[in-house]
Amino acid sequence: MTEPLTATIRERAMTVLARLAPLYPDPHTALHWSDPIELMVAVILSAQCTDKRVNLVTEKLFKKYQGAADYAEANPDTLESEVRSTGFFRNKAKNIIGACTVIADEYDGQMPNTIEAMVALPGIGRKSANIILAEVYGKLTGIPVDTHVKRLTRRLGLTDKTDPVKIEAQLMPLMPQKDWYRFSSELIYHGRAICKARNPDCQDCALNDICPSAFSF
Repeated sequence: MTEPLTATIRERAMTVLARLAPLYPDPHTALHWSDPIELMVAVILSAQCTDKRVNLVTEKLFKKYQGAADYAEANPDTLESEVRSTGFFRNKAKNIIGACTVIADEYDGQMPNTIEAMVALPGIGRKSANIILAEVYGKLTGIPVDTHVKRLTRRLGLTDKTDPVKIEAQLMPLMPQKDWYRFSSELIYHGRAICKARNPDCQDCALNDICPSAFSF
C-alpha cells in the first residue's frame, strides 16, 4: 500500500461499514453456542474449518460435555475422534482439554473476561479472544482478523500488512471502537458470499467502486 493511513482510507473504511451493514444486518458469529465454554470450543474447532462443519460436530459434542470440567477430564483419544472431521483434530483436542483445564482449575469453571487472560489459554490467540469477548461479554478489545478479513482489507487497500496482529493494529484507528466487531463480521460474511479468494464477484460487489483491486481480477 503506497498511501499512508489518511482520512481517505478512513473514509473508505467507514464506507465499507455503511454499505455492508444492510447486506449483513446480524453481525454475530455463525457458530452455534449457548454458553461461553461452548463458544470457546467452537472457536478452537473453527480454525481451518467451515462454521457449518463445526456446528455439525458441536451439536453432538455439547450434549456430552457440560462445562469446562467435563472437557478437562475428557479422554484425549476419544475427543480426537469426536472432532476429527474439523481437521487438525489432535492439536484441537489438546487445546480444548488444556484451555478447559486452566479454566476449571484457575477460574472455577468460568470463562475469564480479559484479553490478557484469554490469550494465555491454549489454542486462544487474539482473534479468538476478540470474538469470545465481544460475543459473550460485549467487550470490544480489538478487530478479529481471520482469513476473510485479511484478504478483504488488503484488497480494499486498508492495510499493507500480512500478519493478523499487525493488520488489526492498522485497522483499529480507522473507525470508532464500537464498530470494530461489526466491521470484522461484515467482512467475514462478504468474503464468503462475494469477495471469495479465487473468484471474487467484483461485478456484483457493493464495494467495487471504492476497491483498488476490483478490476484487477
